[in-house]
Amino acid sequence: MWFVYILSSLNTKFFYIGSTNDLNRRLKQHNNSEVQSTKAYAPYKIVSYVAVESEQQARKLEQYFKSGSGKAVLYKRILGANPLANEASA
Repeated sequence: MWFVYILSSLNTKFFYIGSTNDLNRRLKQHNNSEVQSTKAYAPYKIVSYVAVESEQQARKLEQYFKSGSGKAVLYKRILGANPLANEASA
């Protein structure tokens, strides 16, 4: 099982979208500043995730959520947040 996950920084409005086959391990890596692209905004909590069967599906969904239209769907339908309030997102 693979997961596409959305992290929210506990200190800022920064959101991060990623994929993994082990959510607990990956969250620990983000919170221990082991991930270059997120270490400036740690600590994090997982605010949402989607489970899929394969790594390929996860990578495609992650890529979509990082696109303009994917972010709009993510914020409006999944996170319920205003995308303009989340300008600092990866």
